[in-house]
Amino acid sequence: MNRRVLCSVAALGIFAAAFSFAADAPDAALKAAVADKARPAGDAARDQYRHPAESLAFWGLKPGLSVIEIAPGGGYWTWILAPYAKATGGKYAATMPDPTDPRMTDQGRKYVAEFKGRYADEAKYGKINWTAWKADDVSSLGAANSADMVITARNIHDWMWTPGDLDKALKAFHAVLKPNGILAVEDHRADPRKQVQDGRDGYVNTDVLVAAVEKAGFKLDAASEINANPKDTKDYPLGVWTLPPTNATKREPYMLDWPGLKPDAKLEPEKYKAIGESDRMTLRFRKR
Repeated sequence: MNRRVLCSVAALGIFAAAFSFAADAPDAALKAAVADKARPAGDAARDQYRHPAESLAFWGLKPGLSVIEIAPGGGYWTWILAPYAKATGGKYAATMPDPTDPRMTDQGRKYVAEFKGRYADEAKYGKINWTAWKADDVSSLGAANSADMVITARNIHDWMWTPGDLDKALKAFHAVLKPNGILAVEDHRADPRKQVQDGRDGYVNTDVLVAAVEKAGFKLDAASEINANPKDTKDYPLGVWTLPPTNATKREPYMLDWPGLKPDAKLEPEKYKAIGESDRMTLRFRKR
């Protein structure tokens, strides 16, 4: 059994006793997708912190599954999931901002077009379903009961900033997943420190997250320490963005105001690089 895959009372704070899970080993196609030289060098450098093959195997990724990734950001998972789906007969979809939305800026439209353009080679990446997800439209992710897995990596804290957003997101995930389908979650872990209001420093307590997800109709199936980082002290001048990969040295617009924010603090980027990326929870839920 992979000793890094375990569920602990210390990490979750919601179980009466510790228990562990064995995860399937990454299959050959998944290993090949992670090792693909087409992936950006910067993404490959982050693998030491994000453990992509192990994380995806833990979540239950298998050949032939229909997978939806929520807000892929820079595309870290897209470079892996799209070719894996193509190679194994699966389907990969990802949510992107709607370029026809009048609120979109020219810069935003350019970003969307360039992002999609990276994966235009259908022989390698397959036909990706780019979904313009609207939080108020449960059906915008796809037909009800149609997906095997929904992956949301480091998004939960964002949805906590606006009341109601997290509930809307989880409702949509529950609707699109098949019965017993998997909701795969990764986020910056606040434990054992208390939850900062609205997750405004980027960290989320595990028990807060689990309670919200289970309220939406899911059941925690397993938790993993694959992406734990004991060096992360979670008390930084600019929240989690003080650490790599952002390694922020000044306040940015997305850093919402919160009492712990110290935008005028003297930052030491090299110090935070030595810590590495954040301590992260890696959770697998199933639709009830």
